[in-house]
Amino acid sequence: MAYYIHFKDPNSEEMVSYLASVPACPGTCFFMDINRSTDMKYLGGLTDWGRKLNNTFNFLSLLNDFPENIVKGIGDEIMLFIPDEVLKTKTAINSYYMLLEEIYATLFNIQHYPVPDTFLPCKVAIHYCTEVHNVTFFKDANDYYGSDIDLTARLMTKCLENRIVLSEKFLNKVHKDLRSLNLPENTGCLRHISERFLENFKGVPVSTKYRIIDVE
Repeated sequence: MAYYIHFKDPNSEEMVSYLASVPACPGTCFFMDINRSTDMKYLGGLTDWGRKLNNTFNFLSLLNDFPENIVKGIGDEIMLFIPDEVLKTKTAINSYYMLLEEIYATLFNIQHYPVPDTFLPCKVAIHYCTEVHNVTFFKDANDYYGSDIDLTARLMTKCLENRIVLSEKFLNKVHKDLRSLNLPENTGCLRHISERFLENFKGVPVSTKYRIIDVE
């Protein structure tokens, strides 16, 4: 449950003490965006774009496997945050490697679905977060704030249709999973991974290393 922050006194010592007590909540952050949906709304009515959005959201398997971890949606973009303590309790998708494979398989199946005009293409950014806190400023809402959440949003600027952008930090967690399974680093969708890129994102004081997987 999120820590609710609501203090009317802007100089409250109690607020400072409360904030200092909030623990970090390490986990994996996803930003998922459905492509072409804005253009489509100008071309057709709700019966067309509503149907395709419904189909696409239902087909995004992580949304079905982790419904309680959907934090927010803005338009056709969704933020999903899966704390480490939640991930390890799952049976089917319980590792960083499986998270990546599930996302890749979903985007691949959407792209190659045999019936045209059923789904809309997607793009995804993934980052493993340590600088994040499960706090909310609105009663009974769940949310996460922290510099790593902001960085995940920055990674979305490198996303194109049918693309996964993942931070080097998340990739390191995936490689650790593969080593524990005695599998090579190019297992599964990782055989399609790019070389490492380096970017100085606005507002981020250090350079960010990231990779790209284009789903074809």
